[in-house]
Amino acid sequence: AQAPAPGRAPAAGSPAGAPAAAARGGAAAGGASRGARDGGTERVRTAPGRLPLLGHVVPLLRDRLAFIRQLRAYGPAVRVTFGPKKMTVINSPELIHEMLTVKSGQFSKGLLFEKLKLFGNDALPVAEGRPHLVRRRLVQPKFHREKIAGYVDTMRETVEPSVSAWREGQTLDLKTEMQLMTQGVVMAALFSSRPERLPALEILESVDAVFMAALRRALLPVRLLERLPTRRNRQVEESSRVMRRAVAEIVEEHRADPDAYDDVVSLLLGERDEDGAPLAEDDILSEVTGVLAAGSETTAVVMAWLFHELGRNPALERRLHEEVDSVLGGRSITFDDIPRLTFTRMCVNETLRMYSPGWLVTRQATSDVRLGGIDLPAGTDVIWSPYALHRDPAVYPDPDRFDPGRWGADRPQPPKNAFIPFGAGKRMCMGDAFALTEATVIAAVVASRWRLRPVAGEDVRPVGEITVHPSSLHMVARARVPGAGRRAA
Repeated sequence: AQAPAPGRAPAAGSPAGAPAAAARGGAAAGGASRGARDGGTERVRTAPGRLPLLGHVVPLLRDRLAFIRQLRAYGPAVRVTFGPKKMTVINSPELIHEMLTVKSGQFSKGLLFEKLKLFGNDALPVAEGRPHLVRRRLVQPKFHREKIAGYVDTMRETVEPSVSAWREGQTLDLKTEMQLMTQGVVMAALFSSRPERLPALEILESVDAVFMAALRRALLPVRLLERLPTRRNRQVEESSRVMRRAVAEIVEEHRADPDAYDDVVSLLLGERDEDGAPLAEDDILSEVTGVLAAGSETTAVVMAWLFHELGRNPALERRLHEEVDSVLGGRSITFDDIPRLTFTRMCVNETLRMYSPGWLVTRQATSDVRLGGIDLPAGTDVIWSPYALHRDPAVYPDPDRFDPGRWGADRPQPPKNAFIPFGAGKRMCMGDAFALTEATVIAAVVASRWRLRPVAGEDVRPVGEITVHPSSLHMVARARVPGAGRRAA
């Protein structure tokens, strides 16, 4: 199927009427700004469709992504309930930006990140307060932009063997293939580790299981169920053990030969607290596990969606192939090639817009706070959705169409606060440059060798789990010769 053209029905995962609803939500957001300037207080209404006891659980379970998009119809902020839990959804880009930047000190990371402490209580992705500040300052040097140049060779050397192992006519489970690639890149670049495929799959499946458990517990927060010895809870515990065991082996290898490494693990092993004591073993394992999980899943689903969209847009695929052939000339990609792959980066940006991995992000007000003209009492649980924000037709015309040209120099660019795939403010993902470079490298390596064709009849839909991943995505590998992109297409 081709991507929907202007005027056609919205793509799978976007409810009928959602674009118009989002436009009304955008208009309401402007009202919130006016209310704030005038000193007034905006009333936050409850979304319709709430059922006794269940609240909005039914539409959420029916289609999470459609539900979260429809909420833009009800203004800059709207209240929803999941069982006994009340939450406020922030829709306005201005209010989201205010919450993540100037008012960030009045919010904690909220319910979802609390449940993600399955990876470790003070791992950087979930840490709060001083532990977050200390860990971020410690690890951040490994993600500075000047360090990225040194990672490109590692990224390429990690990805190329996987891509070379594909065979003509082979049907690929593309999400799994991309997950293995991105997990391999994180482990090689940041931990100096290169596991074989089967152990890597075991780690991957464990990460997926823990992510799923965190999302379920955040959306249906009944703490008693988390403690019962159910089959699902036992599986989560075993998955956590598998991850920790794999990470413990990496840490032991570093301890056995400390002079051989200069990476995130060696940074953690060398860190000392205010009393001169090394980090506790559990802190090191939690940190490495958290970075591994956060760095693998998100880029993988973006790359899977990118090749899905190129597979059903042959003209765009051909343009990507022509750029890769022209820039690389049949040789391996280097850091100097990255800024020259402009259309490749446009494709990455458009995929980040359409399929922003974080469909649901949580915060919790730690004190009484006003966003625009909306008062949020201390303890208010807040949700915002990059996925819904990035498909707002008030900002992105024809938002359900894959259009890399949106990011061209000849087109007006969206406001900065309306495109935030890596968040904003002090909690903005510090791996943004790493992830964008990694995505460009993977796109170029795959495109230089293969055309990935859709499998006839497969229903590919976006699903809101811990990330926005494909319901099912298989593609057929067709070999191509660099420089023959036009003939191959």
